[in-house]
Amino acid sequence: MIYEECDTKIGRLRFIFKENDGVLQRILLTDDLWHSIYAGRIMKRSNGLGKPVCRQIQEYLNGDRRQFNLPFELVGTPFQKQIWQALQTIPYGQTKSYSEIADSIGRPKAARAVGYANALNPLPLLFPCHRVIGKNKTLTGYAGGIEMKKQLLQIEGAII
Repeated sequence: MIYEECDTKIGRLRFIFKENDGVLQRILLTDDLWHSIYAGRIMKRSNGLGKPVCRQIQEYLNGDRRQFNLPFELVGTPFQKQIWQALQTIPYGQTKSYSEIADSIGRPKAARAVGYANALNPLPLLFPCHRVIGKNKTLTGYAGGIEMKKQLLQIEGAII
């Protein structure tokens, strides 16, 4: 595996790329459980592969970018991919509940499964799971922690 790191105002992010073609597969947030899992694997640092990813994320965090234009490979089950694609329909600066996402994919009783798919989202920020909140408008779990989720929603100007 190839990785690159990027220091941002929300913490240090780690990008994981496919070895053979350098396509982005995972973004690890500072407090993300996956960060510790990947830390134990043998990886080699890229030679600048993460610069475009870091630049676009910095632009987003500074309020200068609303969408990302990065090559990536989304790895997950068909259901997870369906959830992650649904995340991209949530407009910048807005939020939806887990049950609203479940309704949007025609599975109204799958709110908990939506939450679990969000927890496994390999490309947070690109697939904005931070925009998903509790039904009662509360901030719920986030791989980078609740404070990071709040910070991302504030950057977007979301009313929470």
